[in-house]
Amino acid sequence: MTDETPLDRAHAAMQADAESDAARLGFYERLADCELFLMLQSEVGDGDENVTPELFELEDARYVLVFDREERLAAFSGQITPYLALSGRTIAAMLADQGIGLGVNLEVAPSSILLPAEAVVWLHRTLGNAPDEVEARIAEVAPPTGLPERLVQAIDTKLATAMGLASAAYLVSVTYDTGTRGHLLGFVGAVPEAQNALAQAAAEALTFSGIEAGAMDVAFFRSADPVAEKLDRVGLRFDLPQPQETVTQTPAAPGSDPAQPPKLK
Repeated sequence: MTDETPLDRAHAAMQADAESDAARLGFYERLADCELFLMLQSEVGDGDENVTPELFELEDARYVLVFDREERLAAFSGQITPYLALSGRTIAAMLADQGIGLGVNLEVAPSSILLPAEAVVWLHRTLGNAPDEVEARIAEVAPPTGLPERLVQAIDTKLATAMGLASAAYLVSVTYDTGTRGHLLGFVGAVPEAQNALAQAAAEALTFSGIEAGAMDVAFFRSADPVAEKLDRVGLRFDLPQPQETVTQTPAAPGSDPAQPPKLK
């Protein structure tokens, strides 16, 4: 019915290696990052902060249904059905204290799966693990070494969705003036208001890469900072996509701000 989606591929990888924590984490990461279409009981009116999802009783538990393509929702319902497009992380935040599970692509895709309420709570809490803020002076930067390829891939995937939030990011080995060594992801030319979101994205890349023990610091630099030149010389560069044209502002839809998800009725 539709082409294979990133969520389909992540689900297939999880099914192919049921014992792999990394594969499971990869599926949950894609679920959190992708846009999902939440089936509603009725249309959301302009200025209405409340949404009423369709609730389904399945296996003695309550679920809302989401689909990663509009046509998949239409195929499931068989009729015109109201919906709201939200990120997976926003939907997890909405459901976390409701005792409601998540039915994903049920009956219409290879990634069809029921996630119980406990899994939704876990996802929300995992996404809420904010990085700590510390202050340290960089004494030396060098090319990154000893990092698993899956972490590099996770960072690349995360930053591919951070359009216009920074000019570039560099992964380096770093030594601080305290003698402490580690790895650092340095953003250059980041939008000030986006720094928290970029730091959170980096933290999630580390968490969902499946690395059991490890740390990666995040720092922000201006293009004119001397260290930016050093990062460009020795670091592994990630180019963030940049907007091609100015987009006209439109009123925000309910749930478009992750900090203010719509309220469930």
